[in-house]
Amino acid sequence: MAAKAKVKTVFFCTECGYESAKWSGQCPSCHAWNTMTEQTVSSTVIRKSKANGYEPSEPKALSEISLTDEDRVPTGIEEFDRVLGGGIVPGSLVLVGGDPGIGKSTLLLQACRELSNAGRDVLYISGEESLKQIRMRADRLGGFKGSMQLLCETDLTMISDTIRNKKPGIVVIDSIQTMFNEDITGTPGSVSQVRESTAVLLQLSKTLGISIFIVGHVTKEGTVAGPRILEHMVDTVLYFEGDRHASYRILRGVKNRFGSTNEIGVFEMQQEGLREVKNPSEYLLEGRPKDASGTVTSCSIEGTRPILLEIQALVCQTAFGIPRRQSSGADLNRINLLMAVLEKRLGLHLGACDAYVNIAGGMKIIEPAVDLAIAMAVASSFLNVPAGDRLIAMGEVGLSGEVRNISQIEQRVQEALKMGYETIVIPKVSAERVKGIKGIENIKIVPVESVKDAIALIRK
Repeated sequence: MAAKAKVKTVFFCTECGYESAKWSGQCPSCHAWNTMTEQTVSSTVIRKSKANGYEPSEPKALSEISLTDEDRVPTGIEEFDRVLGGGIVPGSLVLVGGDPGIGKSTLLLQACRELSNAGRDVLYISGEESLKQIRMRADRLGGFKGSMQLLCETDLTMISDTIRNKKPGIVVIDSIQTMFNEDITGTPGSVSQVRESTAVLLQLSKTLGISIFIVGHVTKEGTVAGPRILEHMVDTVLYFEGDRHASYRILRGVKNRFGSTNEIGVFEMQQEGLREVKNPSEYLLEGRPKDASGTVTSCSIEGTRPILLEIQALVCQTAFGIPRRQSSGADLNRINLLMAVLEKRLGLHLGACDAYVNIAGGMKIIEPAVDLAIAMAVASSFLNVPAGDRLIAMGEVGLSGEVRNISQIEQRVQEALKMGYETIVIPKVSAERVKGIKGIENIKIVPVESVKDAIALIRK
């Protein structure tokens, strides 16, 4: 097979990985200044012919292609399996990204423990830690009974040879930014090195049928460092989110060729490792104050899972010329919009008040189904009247103050029933859809047509 090497020079953005043929002071993609760096990229053109063993592929009819269910390998961690779509698909390439210290290596090491204890051949390759450091973390996690193998190496050529010789079922690469391919110019972690190293691992995964997990660091914007094409190359992209100083962690699937996207798994960081949170609603509502103004419970859908959240609001007279508006976990622009609706449609004088809105537990919610709960929490704090401990509200609020329909209202109401809520405020247009839910006759359903009707429940 004849090959001809070509060398060219391109410019990459160190922030987002944008590629350009010429240099510019500002990246056209992420608009960051002075981030375009010049790198030499080597490519190989492979000439294919029957003389060197190449057999051209023929098109096949769609009806001739047989489908078989993929044999998934359970990791032994239910929350991890949920995000993966039911388990590990053989021959898949999975990218796990997250902030430093968030627990990526801990999660994968725990998964390796469960897989090796179940008799799977696991190879853990680290370019950041020594064998002793990994052993110390493994002893802290405890319970290693299988024959998991460790390798500390950054040379991708040696790593490829080891994988071909050992042929393990599952491989973990920690991390892709430390891998170095001597055939590619650039330092480890550069755009060209990350891209080409991932291409080699992708080829190994598909040709040998090995499931490979690669750990990726993230930029200050929260995306995986390296070229954007990195996320397109892999089969699954998982983000490990959360505040490293808090105990909760959320594993979110943003791309999955073998399952649904936007699934989440909830974990709690403890001294002995990550513990699964089987009931996130109960976990996020722990310690909720009673008979306090400015708190309303709502329900958000994350993937296929309904999760109850506590919306907290604090509204007080401002001491400055311009009122302060701050948000944690919710879109600040959306909150300003809802406060404008309350002021215009209900006459609440919020223009001279500071407003602070928080999603308890550190969750980040952007779906409009929590609009009604945010509006009720702000009004409750402004009026200094509790909304009620056993009340939950869900619905989208429009600019006219109307409460609009939301998706999957049945699942949300069922989750509220399971958690013991007695009053559920829903959009009036959704009232017919919840009548057939089992146990609905034991609670009070309050259909509201406008946000004014919902605030009237607080003023009673």
